[in-house]
Amino acid sequence: MNRTTDTTGTDDVVEVLRQCLAEGLSIDIESVGSFRTDAQGHIRFLAARGKRVFLAYAIEDVAQVEKLYELLENAGFYPWMDRKKLLPGQNWPRAIDRAISVTDYFVPCFSRRALERPGRFHAELRYALDRAQEWPLEKTFVVPLRLDDCRLPRQITAQLQYIDLFPDPSMGIKRLIAALGSTNLASS
Repeated sequence: MNRTTDTTGTDDVVEVLRQCLAEGLSIDIESVGSFRTDAQGHIRFLAARGKRVFLAYAIEDVAQVEKLYELLENAGFYPWMDRKKLLPGQNWPRAIDRAISVTDYFVPCFSRRALERPGRFHAELRYALDRAQEWPLEKTFVVPLRLDDCRLPRQITAQLQYIDLFPDPSMGIKRLIAALGSTNLASS
């Protein structure tokens, strides 16, 4: 049996993936793992491990949330952050909604800046709170995190305990890791 394969589309995808990796981006295959370029320039595959954690934030807080992303990844979680996971040209609103719908935990990173202006952070938070309605009551899904001394919305404080990442960031990180690792939620 003769088989011919049209590689035009495949070659295009491979080239985009190579370019992304060359620029230092990681390539994420949802719930499977990520391709990354290591310090020596070799492409490595890291299998998805641990519970999936979606990080929602305002763009002004990106540096602080990127550090949080790395800490969670080093602690054995599988964090999701748009700047780390989205590919050029990808339909980002759809990809973000999909990532929230399959995550084990949603961590909204509150700050004065995030709360002061309208933006995607609020849309992601509303979507996650709606999704949380589907979860069993004893399961944790939304774990609010304060990056600074901001006033949280009443809808959050009325129902959810939050974690402060200040004035002692290391204590806040320890509490967050304990909260994400201590529930009886099975990772898919």
